[in-house]
Amino acid sequence: MEKWIFGRTVTSLAMVLLTAGSVDAQQYPTKAVRLIVPFAPGGSTDIIGRTVAQKLNEAWGQPVLVDNRPGGSTVIGTDLVAKAPPDGYMLLVTPAPFTIVPSLTTTKLPYDPAKDFEPITLINTTPLVVVVNPSVPAKSIKELIALAKSKPGKLNYGSSGSGGSNHLAGELFNSMAGVKMVHIPYKGNAPALTDLVGGHVDLVYNGLTSAMPFIKSGRLRALAVTSLKRAGALPDLPTLDESGLKGFQAVAWNGLTAPARTPKEVVAKINADVVKIVKSPELIERLKADGSDPVGSATAEYAAFLRDEIAKWRKVIAAANIKGLQ
Repeated sequence: MEKWIFGRTVTSLAMVLLTAGSVDAQQYPTKAVRLIVPFAPGGSTDIIGRTVAQKLNEAWGQPVLVDNRPGGSTVIGTDLVAKAPPDGYMLLVTPAPFTIVPSLTTTKLPYDPAKDFEPITLINTTPLVVVVNPSVPAKSIKELIALAKSKPGKLNYGSSGSGGSNHLAGELFNSMAGVKMVHIPYKGNAPALTDLVGGHVDLVYNGLTSAMPFIKSGRLRALAVTSLKRAGALPDLPTLDESGLKGFQAVAWNGLTAPARTPKEVVAKINADVVKIVKSPELIERLKADGSDPVGSATAEYAAFLRDEIAKWRKVIAAANIKGLQ
């Protein structure tokens, strides 16, 4: 009789604890939440973080604070979240370098991107646009590939620097198209774009927002975008996937990620609330005005996206023998 009562008591206690955990998840958050941005203020990831923080503040009735932690090519801010308590009160506004840095660094990272984080949602993607100087005799990707194959090592492309997203987009293009265009690194995107307009480099894989004025004025010719779907800002421009490079995708992006072992109920609540924000007419309009595409994915979709991006860039970086972070 005593054993039966004891077993019943333990079972009841377990149910109480389980119920209490569910209630906590439903009540989340009960205090301020910090969104870590691993860049200095002012960039696209920071703007996304602040926009989401403001809307979550309104939805939750709790302070949602953006905390900029730049340095180490995003490693400093990312590591802070990796080692935070898994309770949903510190989250990472996650940029594309999250999946690139692990293959660029020559030293061991203080965290494992595949094991130390809990994916919440992919917020947005921003395609690059393949733009050439008008002097380049190619008006389509097919013509560009044919030109590059006829002049191996003669065409070149500029980028914001070795290991950046537009550099890696170029190396992915070289690999998938079977061509060899020479990479010319610059100290930032603006000087690369300036030299492209001046005819000092042949092409650049550039962000839509900064390239648009030159495309509209005819000073640059756009050939394709690097996303799987056409860009809302240039709906008549084909994707590289449509242009013969099946499956080509090289986009800038931002997501929201929590420390590993954050309760699934908390992750589900954050996901639902952020997805609602991302898919609101206000945010859709704001993102599209900046040349970005809203996503608001399920957690499983975001997890698969991260796995695919890590694997893709590891392969590209190894094949191109890119020397990155020390």
